[in-house]
Amino acid sequence: MDSDALSTFLTVHRRGGISNAAKALHRSQPAISRRIALLEQELGMPLFERIAGRTILSDAGRVMVPYAERAVAAAQDAENAVRALARPDSGPVALAVVGTLAGGRLSAILKRFATEHPGVDLSLRTATSAEISGLIRRGEATIGLRFDRDGSRDLDCELLFAEPLQVVCATDHPRAGRRVTRLADLRGERWIAFPEVPGRREIAASHILALFQTRVAWTPVDSLTAQKRLIEAGFGIALLAQINAAEELESSALSTIRVGDLDASHDIVTVTRRGGFLSAASRRLLEIIRAAYGGVKASKR
Repeated sequence: MDSDALSTFLTVHRRGGISNAAKALHRSQPAISRRIALLEQELGMPLFERIAGRTILSDAGRVMVPYAERAVAAAQDAENAVRALARPDSGPVALAVVGTLAGGRLSAILKRFATEHPGVDLSLRTATSAEISGLIRRGEATIGLRFDRDGSRDLDCELLFAEPLQVVCATDHPRAGRRVTRLADLRGERWIAFPEVPGRREIAASHILALFQTRVAWTPVDSLTAQKRLIEAGFGIALLAQINAAEELESSALSTIRVGDLDASHDIVTVTRRGGFLSAASRRLLEIIRAAYGGVKASKR
């Protein structure tokens, strides 16, 4: 059982079949089928089943997935570690970030890193918090930046800081710039929030309902930018992390309602694979991220 066989198995699983896997790997379908057949012969059990024209994992396949992911990631670690001996300041670094964290602060981080390490191939992708953990676990991303810790034993999470949440409204809202004693005073407002999506930890309706401990009127909007535009237009108010509304508040496009009993925040953490290889460039990117967010934490004391 080698890493190529395991990688082929994972590709068939993720792409949903032999045909799609062949296209992704630029190999023929018979070659992919033969590779899977040899792996199944070695294991003595089928890894896939065909049901209603779909290729799905067998029981053995489902058991196999996490072990295959770790093995393929470890093989990639080994290759990266050897290559790093010859080129300590080059090579790929893949960063995965929750979309709502991809703002001005992240741009400054990336610009500084690119200036310091022009020879490094830095890639960036956005995903939900749960997806980011999966990308790190499979070795498809080197460093992740997400909301809240992941308790998985194969991941390391480092708290950068707890981002306070605040109530944001239009500048002409009757309570703009004012203070209310209790969050309950805002129960009659229409709230704007992300719809519930598994694995996404942005402010969804469940966060707001949990704070009120009862139902309130809310509008689902699946875009942070759209949420802020609707708030500006007076269509509702929202509970946003300070990092997500900083530019609009600074330019006076939005305002806040201070709430006396509101004590809520989002933990922002970095995620890396426990025991995984981090190149010198990857470690430097982590240092820059810590410094950038550490400055935020220090300024709030």
